[in-house]
Amino acid sequence: MGSAWSQENYVKAYRFAAEAHKEQKVLDTELPYLFHVTLVCMETIAALGQEDGMDGNLAVQCALLHDVLEDTDATYEMLETAFGKKVADGVLALTKDETLPKEEQMRDSLERILEESAEIGMVKLADRITNLMPPPSSWTREKKEAYQLEALEIHDTLQRSSKYLSQRLLEKMEAYREYF
Repeated sequence: MGSAWSQENYVKAYRFAAEAHKEQKVLDTELPYLFHVTLVCMETIAALGQEDGMDGNLAVQCALLHDVLEDTDATYEMLETAFGKKVADGVLALTKDETLPKEEQMRDSLERILEESAEIGMVKLADRITNLMPPPSSWTREKKEAYQLEALEIHDTLQRSSKYLSQRLLEKMEAYREYF
């Protein structure tokens, strides 16, 4: 059972992400941003072990690269050249359109993710699972509650992408209540 992926593709995407995010830190910490990217990939790999028929290389590469368009100087063209159109399109779907009003950005991204294969939905579920850790100290109760509500929207929209990650997200959402 499970969906295969190659170490070579992992290393190539990891190196690209490491170079793109090199000076960035996880919000409110001294941890390199690559820590977040690696956790998202770990959640995705765990799900690939539970799911059959997935393109493991697509899922792993998109997990490692999911924030490069949104948070770095990397471009769609760079991704397409290095990893192909399918990976570049997946990362683009995972990227918020900052030309839209903030309250519309998540819904827009989720709609674009639904147009992609299930692997891209898996990455978004894994991303929110990873982000449901202790919130930044500056966040108000209202911000934390809104973040959890957004996690529910992600779950409800993408739960068919991965039963395993869907269940993990529900568990993380329940545990996140301790921060309210």
